[in-house]
Amino acid sequence: MHSRKKIASVAAGVALLGGIAAAVPAAAAPSGGDAGVRSTSRAMEDVAVRRSPSAASEAIGMIPKDGIVPKTSEYNVDGEIGYVVNPEVVELSEQQQDGPEGCLSLPGLGFDTSRARHAVVRGVDVDNEPVTVSGSGLMARCLQHETDHLDGVVYLQRLTPQRRKEAFRQVREQDWFWR
Repeated sequence: MHSRKKIASVAAGVALLGGIAAAVPAAAAPSGGDAGVRSTSRAMEDVAVRRSPSAASEAIGMIPKDGIVPKTSEYNVDGEIGYVVNPEVVELSEQQQDGPEGCLSLPGLGFDTSRARHAVVRGVDVDNEPVTVSGSGLMARCLQHETDHLDGVVYLQRLTPQRRKEAFRQVREQDWFWR
């Protein structure tokens, strides 16, 4: 288990906290893939590699002018880097893990969050080929975190009521918080 290790993970929906990303139609990724999905995936993979809010803000600039964020999730866990287009969580273990979680959308903060110990996500790559990613521990946490982002859920919403109250107090104290 990764003790007190923070997760550096991002989602294409980072610019629209609480917003739901749009599924990428299968027709948008025929052989050769869709240029918009491909460029967004590359930009978000860069965010996962660089693990920084500045990289996230650069990727936000990749969001199409119509504001519709492609449903693309990236991960970078213990050197394993990749992405999934239209990710769906298809399996979660009943066994839970409680551990630190953070987000580039809420810089400088981290809170113990309960997640399934094992997760399986399915989707496609930019060439519309099936992709399945599974993992336990930190990878499971990352897969759940990223899929949540794309479904309009921020990890703070997964906290217990007491932890959530404390988290929102700390959010309000941050320099970046909109007053």
